Amino acid sequence: MSGIKKIGVLTSGGDCSGLNAAIRAVVKRATQLGWEVYGIQEGTVGLMQRPLGIIKLDDTNVNANFLRMGGTFLRTINKGDPFNYPMADGTFKDRSHEIVAGYKELGLDALIAIGGDGSMRIIEKITALGNIKFIGIPKTIDNDVPFTEFPIGFMTAVSVAVESIERLHDTALSHKRVMVAEVMGRDVGHLALHSGIAGGADVILIPEIPYDINAVAKKIKEVYNSGRNYAIIVCSEAATTKEGTQSFAAGAENKRYGGVGHIIGEAIEKLTGFETRVTTLGHTQRGGSPIPLDRIIASAFGVKAVELLNEGKDKRVVGWVNKKVIDVPLHDITSTSGAVDLGGDMVKTARGLDISFGE
Repeated sequence: MSGIKKIGVLTSGGDCSGLNAAIRAVVKRATQLGWEVYGIQEGTVGLMQRPLGIIKLDDTNVNANFLRMGGTFLRTINKGDPFNYPMADGTFKDRSHEIVAGYKELGLDALIAIGGDGSMRIIEKITALGNIKFIGIPKTIDNDVPFTEFPIGFMTAVSVAVESIERLHDTALSHKRVMVAEVMGRDVGHLALHSGIAGGADVILIPEIPYDINAVAKKIKEVYNSGRNYAIIVCSEAATTKEGTQSFAAGAENKRYGGVGHIIGEAIEKLTGFETRVTTLGHTQRGGSPIPLDRIIASAFGVKAVELLNEGKDKRVVGWVNKKVIDVPLHDITSTSGAVDLGGDMVKTARGLDISFGE
């Protein structure tokens, strides 16, 4: 017997589709075991608040509708490191002990957190500080959590991006244009790579492979010279030039990517003479109803997380490998890069399809 009677569940970091499905699965399986479940609002912030920002979860407020709901009804936050938390007066304060105090005030026996790689790193430190029993569930449209083929939300984001790229094909052909689609992905290129392959891109630009704009222009000219009168470029928001330059949003309070699509579009039009248009997909990739695969993965992750706690496991993170739910040590997740494998099958597939990486 695990001795667990009461657990907390929270979502941390950027939102994505499938979070509510994972919460539902946690509640369903924990309720079967006779446990109480409390949803913690706005990530770890709910445990900093007094009174605590919590919701008791059970079959009265968690149901099958959660499977199709985008976002997270518990709300989330992706800024404000609790170990260096920004205060209203402009100063910074270590508030991590308040999270531990909130956890103990609520009387929790364990915590399940649904988050990305950044959230996992912060939560690893918090759980060590408070000796908190913890299981992690990976979610991110960036797909940068290692040891899982898919985290929650990634494939829905790919689906959204591919649908948009398909629409760009139609208008590109109609107007003989080069279309640039800028997708999200933060510091890794998985989203651009997957959506570019599935969307029929001619060029995919990812941060792991620095690009030469002249090489991109050369590829576009080759496409036009082959007899096709349009071309598609998919670029990650963190696409990096061979000189190491990236583009960031002007006036952003924190360093935030933005604008690389327009920089590439302007340069391509100048170098090739072909009319070029840019579409930035932005947060459309985060929202919306999760596709069936994300609902299944989220449900499997939620059930597995509860079962691990029931088995007495601690400091583990679940993952999806070869159609199975696995679990690995939390430290392995936080100490390993989730960047695109340049020798992996996805990159080889792109090259085999004559897609240029702008090298």
